[in-house]
Amino acid sequence: MATSRAVAYLESRKNIAGSACGLVGLALTFTGVAGPYWPVVVVGLYGAGALIAPPERPAPPDFPDPSAQLDELRGDFERLRGYLTDVELSVTTATRLRELTELLTALLDKGWVAELLAHDPEGVHVLSRIVRRDLPEAVDSFVRTRWWTRMSPGSDSPELHLERQLGLLKRDTEKLAAGLREVEARRQETHTRYLEDRGGAGGGSIA
Repeated sequence: MATSRAVAYLESRKNIAGSACGLVGLALTFTGVAGPYWPVVVVGLYGAGALIAPPERPAPPDFPDPSAQLDELRGDFERLRGYLTDVELSVTTATRLRELTELLTALLDKGWVAELLAHDPEGVHVLSRIVRRDLPEAVDSFVRTRWWTRMSPGSDSPELHLERQLGLLKRDTEKLAAGLREVEARRQETHTRYLEDRGGAGGGSIA
């Protein structure tokens, strides 16, 4: 450990800057400027160089960018869809689930939507939360609760709770889609203004 620290210091900016200043001190010694106090001059210049050198900046963690996160999320979504096909649902609940999964599929599909999401880490987080936690938890809770309800009937219908949960998740997904649509709309409006301004600025020069 001590050896690695020593090697790291030898390669550090502080040591390099201090050594450079120390060489200046040696040059002063050889020219006779430092006189008999040359060791103090060399050490002092080395210390000054080490003090003024910028500190070492540790490398930040290399986390995957949103594009790589989307690739992983697509794989998780495919596994989730395989799990959902094995769950027995009523017609109404199955319809709600299909609407949600179709919307998620459209958002996770590769293409221009993915390009938008690559610049929206919060949007990727929302999708990840739905795919990896909220939707699996909703369906799994339904499966487990339905078994107990069959054993002890008379309580609230698990499917009603699942339908409500699917509706809430669809609302969150639609909100994300609306935000992406708004980004594209602003981009289109910006381009329209650019063309209008360009036309107004150069319109007089056209014969």
